[in-house]
Parts: sequence; structure tokens; C-alpha cells
Amino acid sequence: MNSALRLLKDSKSARWIVLLSLSIPMFASYFFDDLFTTISHIFQNPEMLDLGWNITDYGFYGGAYSLLCVWGGLVICGMLLDKWGVRLTGSLFVGLMVIGSIIVVYAISEPFSNSALAVWMGKFFTKPSLALAYAGCAIFGLGSEIAGVAVTRSIAKWFKGKEMALAMGLQLALARLGTATALIVIPRIVNIEQDYIPFSETSKPAAVAMILMVIALVLWGMFLLMDSKLDKQTADEAKRNNTQAVKEEKFKFSDIFKILGNKHFILISLLCVFFYACIISFRRFATTIIIPRFGIDSEVASLMVSLIPFSTMIFTPIFGSLVDSKGKATRFMILGSFLVLISHLIIAFAPGNAFFGYSGIAIMGVAYALVPAAMWPSVPKIIPEKNLGTAYSLIYWIQNMGMLLVPIVVGIIIARTTESVTNPADAGIRSAVNAEYFFIFLSFIAIAVSFILGKSSDNNPQLELDLPNKRKK
Repeated sequence: MNSALRLLKDSKSARWIVLLSLSIPMFASYFFDDLFTTISHIFQNPEMLDLGWNITDYGFYGGAYSLLCVWGGLVICGMLLDKWGVRLTGSLFVGLMVIGSIIVVYAISEPFSNSALAVWMGKFFTKPSLALAYAGCAIFGLGSEIAGVAVTRSIAKWFKGKEMALAMGLQLALARLGTATALIVIPRIVNIEQDYIPFSETSKPAAVAMILMVIALVLWGMFLLMDSKLDKQTADEAKRNNTQAVKEEKFKFSDIFKILGNKHFILISLLCVFFYACIISFRRFATTIIIPRFGIDSEVASLMVSLIPFSTMIFTPIFGSLVDSKGKATRFMILGSFLVLISHLIIAFAPGNAFFGYSGIAIMGVAYALVPAAMWPSVPKIIPEKNLGTAYSLIYWIQNMGMLLVPIVVGIIIARTTESVTNPADAGIRSAVNAEYFFIFLSFIAIAVSFILGKSSDNNPQLELDLPNKRKK
């Protein structure tokens, strides 16, 4: 009788090394995505910038992240992920993430503004830097989202039957540390307290981001080596036991319709898009909203906004561990949806004291930990492992519809409100509150979807959505 071969993923230290190798590329991605988040208010005065973007341009640029994702790229690439595997497809899109970021870095630099390419693009676009940055951000967004799918699918593979929710929670926490780092560091390396802000200042964060991208590539390479070894061990174990090598059934196009026909998958996807829009899209305009609402300066605002990722860093692993051991995932999603509504109500209507600003943002951070900690580990319970790449990609695709449209809508709301108010002192507050009305509306939809999901879970106990993830041996 053949003894069981100890697989690499059975080693706790190996699992956590893999988790770290998967998390740092997402850290770099989140940092890059938030290059301008805590200095977004500078775009309300485009005449002060060499870059020349206004707040509507910034909203347009923010929506670019989701362009290729929404127009089929994310779904097609998710199918490729299931067909070609994590290592090949993931590497391709980590590479696209890096290429897209390089394009953005070049687009917002002084060398581009003085280049023949900028002159040529000026024949077709009013703002060549915005057009090129938009293209780069679209490429970066597709690469980043598929890399994220590859990371989530890999964690499901390495941690199945073990600490999966905790691992996904820790990965989210480390990724959002990238956001926190950006929110804290960028306002302190970019000098915006001057009459005119040159390219050299607005491009500083991008230079830091590129260093992180290089580190991410090295660690991704480490994951590739370990994952390849695990697959070889799995094949060897099958041979030792005189069984046919375990081969995942390959993806078929008809699987997409099976996934989309799963009502629980649709509910999780809808919750994802409305809930994330209330936080990620808010974060892009956070300083533009909270500076006038609470009468604070940009440095205090950056610290306030940083509570979102710092709260998730603390609470996501805790909530993930609770889902692993106690279950109740859909209840966590309902609670998190309520908390995001409360946070936006506070930001919109509380007295203009910084205490309420900190409170609202902190509550949003806790909500941002609750829902993802329960939502992402629930997907493998309702979707076969062979289709997880496609399933996660479809969720991200639906989510990115919101990420494409919501920043544009919010940018328009702020711009039009500012133009319609004659008193500049009132314009900032009025535009902030009007933007918050939109986020409150989205929060109510998220609550409704989470309730429907919870009720459906109660009616379908065989799915085990509310049972613990960690199996007892």
C-alpha cells in the first residue's frame, strides 16, 4: 500500500509563503491605482497644473481602469485562465499590469509633454496626456483585474479545506496596505502647497509605484516555481497510488451559461458591484468630498481617508477567521451593507466636525472588511473549481461596470454642482453632499441584495453558504 505523499500545500509555511508572493503584486497594483486619490482636489484648479487635468478629466481617467474589463476583456481572459491555467495566464496579465502602469507614468511626465508623440496626438485629442494615460490605465486595469482573479483562484487551490477565508482576508489586507501606503505617502512626497504644480511633482508617486512593480514581478516568479512544484507533486502522487493523474475538466463555453444561470452567483455579483461602488468610487473623490464637508486641510484628509484601508487591514483577517470557524457569511454581508449606508449618512449629514468625518470613514473601513471577508470565500461553495477563474472574472466584470460608470457620474455631479453655485464657499459643500446622495442610493441597493442573498441561503442549506469554511479532521 502506497503511503500518501505530503504535498507542498500541506506545509503551513509553504502556504503562507505562497500567500505573500501572491499578495505583494496586489499591493503594488492597489498603490498604483491610488496615485491621485488623496490629492484629487488639485484637479478642481486645472490652471495650477502643468498636467492641465480638471475634475471631470480625473473622473474620466478613473473610469478607464474598467474600460477593457467591461467590454469583454475580463470575461474572455477569465475563460483563458480556466483553459490555460493560472501560471501562464496570470503571468501574461501581471505583465500587462506593469506595461499599463509604464504607459501612465510616461503620459503624466514632462518628457511626454515635450515629445513628438504628444504633438501628433494633439491633432486628435485636446489633452494628449489624458488620452495616453486613459489607454495605459485601461491596460493596467485589465491586467490588474485578471491578476487579481489569478491570485484569488490560486488561494482557493492552496487553501481549500484549510484557512481559506483567513488567507483571502489577509491577501485583501496586504493589498489594501498598498492603498493605505499611497494615501499616507503621496500627499507627503508631492508638494501641492504652491501656486503652480509642475510635472515633476504629479509624477513622483508613479516613480515609487514602478519600484513596487519590479518587486512584485520577482515575487510572482517565486509563486510560479512553487505552484509548478505542487502540480508535479500532485501528478506524482497519482502515479504512486496507481490512479490516473488528476486533471481538471477543461473549460467549455457552455459553462458561462451555467454560471450565469446560478441565482446565488448573480446575487453575489450584484452585491459586489453596488457595495464596492460605495467605497472604491467614493475613495477616488474622498478628499474632494471630506475637505469641504469637515473643514480640514489636505494632510488631515489623507489621514482620514487612510482609515479605510487601515481598518480593513485589521478587521478583514479577523472576520475571515470567523467565517472559517463560525460561518454566517451572508449575515456578515448584510451587516457590512448596513454599515456602508451608515457611513455615507454620517459623511453627508453629520455636523461639520472632523470627529464625525473620522467616525464615518472608520465605519466604512469596517464594512469594507466585513463583506469581502465573507463574499469571496463563498464563491467556491456555489461554483465548481474548474470554473472558478471564469466565475471570479464574471464577478469582476460586473463590478467593473460600476467602476467604469460611477466615477464618471460622480465627477459630473461635482462639476455641475460647482458650476451652478455662485458662492465658492458653498460650492464645495453642496457638491460633496450631492455626490453623497448618489452613494446613499447605491448603499440601499446593496442592502436589498444582501437581504435577498441571506434569505436564499436559508432556503438552500445544501449550499452551506452560512457554514464554516474550515473542515474538521
